[in-house]
Amino acid sequence: MKLKVDDIQFNLHINESDFNNEKTPIVFLHGFTGRASDWQFIFNKIPPKFFPIAIDLIGHGETDSPENQDYYSCHAIVNQIDSIINQLNIKKFIIAGYSMGGRAALAYSYRHPQKIKAAILESTSPGIEDFILKKERVEFDFLLSDKIKNEGVESFIEYWFNIPLFESLKKHPYFGDEKKLRNQNSATGLANILSCFSTGLMPSFWEKLSQFKFPVLLLNGESDEKYSDINNKMKDKLPNATHKSIPECGHNVHLEKPELFTKFVLEFLNSL
Repeated sequence: MKLKVDDIQFNLHINESDFNNEKTPIVFLHGFTGRASDWQFIFNKIPPKFFPIAIDLIGHGETDSPENQDYYSCHAIVNQIDSIINQLNIKKFIIAGYSMGGRAALAYSYRHPQKIKAAILESTSPGIEDFILKKERVEFDFLLSDKIKNEGVESFIEYWFNIPLFESLKKHPYFGDEKKLRNQNSATGLANILSCFSTGLMPSFWEKLSQFKFPVLLLNGESDEKYSDINNKMKDKLPNATHKSIPECGHNVHLEKPELFTKFVLEFLNSL
């Protein structure tokens, strides 16, 4: 399905013939360099009382990649998601996001808590509190953005998946196919999202987590020490959180361990 927001065409994965108001939608948001189809593996496993939807976020997949950087800020992305939700006439839903998509899910949930029934956050950071660390992250992401512009998407993807965060992912049997899919992204889109939706630029939600009253499922790979630590701290601040750490798994849980990811998500959904 294609929807327009501010003259930008967004691509959605949605089974329109099965969509009705009696089901609770689950809106899936992919990570940086990902796409809506990353979530296809779980669509036919979702219990019938729920309805899965996945969005190609701006600058990714089959969604447009405008030159104007104003469209890529945290504020703009939240507004784009909300416009899509309103066009689909959704009143309340479950939001699910991985990494960058998790940050978008957090920002959306803070702005529109009345629309959120529950949240599923995989390898998600609530932002950076320290000013110096925020500044360093912004500078680093600007350098990465320039790297994409100067060297192209394929060269960047090769570099990106060689950082320690994705070490365990490289052992995945379909890793080569995943890289090819990510090479199809727009250089403009990826460069702009790094420049404008850097973790260093987004607001820090650490002190706001106590306001998230709805149920939250936190997921991370056990080998991903950074996000294991983040999730442990988030669980202490969230009023109604469940935390699952998946063994022998790194940053991208749903790709490395789709069966366990699905198991924990279904348990969470059935508990609501």
